Amino acid sequence: MRRLFDDTACHYDRITGLMAFGSGAWYRRNALQRGGLQEGMKVLDVAVGTGAVARAVVGIVGASGGVVGVDPSTGMLAQARRKLGIPLVQGVAECLPFGDGAFDALTMGYALRHVSGLSPTFAEYFRVLRPGGLLIVLDFARPNSRIGLGLGRFYLNGVVPWMSRLSSGSREAELLMHYCWDTLETLVPAETILAAMGGCGFQDTRRVRWFGVLSEYVGRKPALAS
Repeated sequence: MRRLFDDTACHYDRITGLMAFGSGAWYRRNALQRGGLQEGMKVLDVAVGTGAVARAVVGIVGASGGVVGVDPSTGMLAQARRKLGIPLVQGVAECLPFGDGAFDALTMGYALRHVSGLSPTFAEYFRVLRPGGLLIVLDFARPNSRIGLGLGRFYLNGVVPWMSRLSSGSREAELLMHYCWDTLETLVPAETILAAMGGCGFQDTRRVRWFGVLSEYVGRKPALAS
């Protein structure tokens, strides 16, 4: 699967833009601000990909803050280096190459369904956050109704893969979009994700749903007792 992400990295921004009708940048910035991201924070963006979420983070934390990106895909990191002036490191969510308490906040955009396990992932996130640190995970939400699910399947598993191949000329881009829909149909329930966050020590956990198909998960590492 990593090979598929490597091979489609040069097309990724174009084809994922089809899914959001060009509204992705506006939504990501607002979602991160709703979650509590603030100017001056030092942030780790996990599964940075081509840098879509990281760009929004940079715009929020400003020059007084800092952003580091990590991703397992060399192809995605190569694309991100062309667009972002931030440190980028190869690594996986379940074993982050950073010290304890290194970051004020951690963000992850639309990649939680790709990790091998929720508990190992959230345990690592907890470890690298400082006391009081903020976790924000943006992801998709499975439509609740049969009609919504059917419409989603038609668009995301039919129209988007076809448009992805048409716009990129890449069979791999089409396959990636089919894979993304497959992961959406089998999304872990929100209650399971929140339970895993809490089980790893995060407090004040919450999930907010937007437009019926987007989820925002937020939690905090407890602050040190005074």
